Amino acid sequence: MNLDLSTKSALVCGSTQGIGKAIALELAQMGAKVILVARNEENLRAVKAELSTAKGQQHDYIPVDFTNPVELQDKINRYVIRNGAVNILVNNTGGPPGGPIVLAKPEEFTQAFSNHLLCNHLLVQTLVDGMRRSGYGRIVNIISTSVKQPLHGLGVSNTVRAAVANWSKTLSIELGPMGITVNNVLPGATNTVRLSSIIENKAAKTGHTLADVRKEMLAEIPVGRFAEAAEIANAVAFLVSPAAAYISGINVPVDGGRTACL
Repeated sequence: MNLDLSTKSALVCGSTQGIGKAIALELAQMGAKVILVARNEENLRAVKAELSTAKGQQHDYIPVDFTNPVELQDKINRYVIRNGAVNILVNNTGGPPGGPIVLAKPEEFTQAFSNHLLCNHLLVQTLVDGMRRSGYGRIVNIISTSVKQPLHGLGVSNTVRAAVANWSKTLSIELGPMGITVNNVLPGATNTVRLSSIIENKAAKTGHTLADVRKEMLAEIPVGRFAEAAEIANAVAFLVSPAAAYISGINVPVDGGRTACL
């Protein structure tokens, strides 16, 4: 099985912590040149120093805030002009705040739509020509199992993630003839800062202890534990590899069997 990413470059969003960082570490281990994208330049430098250079690749980073889509597209476009095509794009952005959908303010939907779908779209538009010309293109969107089964208390996220999933499927149909694959990875409950925040918020609202909330969540997962970020990264690594050239337009849940549908 060919999992070698030597000579390939990968732009990984949200790559200074959690799932995004785990993906960056894994792709570098597979030989890719990794371009880290996140807000905090100090954190970007720290993660860059952790990336493997065993295959001689030189990594890079781009500090940018996803709340400013125009600036995002401009910085990525200037990077491509200077450095050439990017072969792999991993769209990964922190989810919007939780809460019942009936209480969500219109601006919460607008901001989440911009941070997720619009930024993803602008990145694809900026990178797709280079993928086509280089003869290698992989796009993976980190979304949520909510695209198959809405999650309680995440009304805005459920709505926007579903929009991203349908955008992705449409994109896979249009880009397939160019040899560019587009897939979604759907993480379940994963040991990250966001999961800790969700547990803390739920405990505060219900009056339950953190341990009780964790126990309740774990009871819904057949394998009986939360995922590690590296396990999500493994699924992404396969989908962006040469071995996955005939896999496109699908959702891949990595959730320990929690989602109650196929």
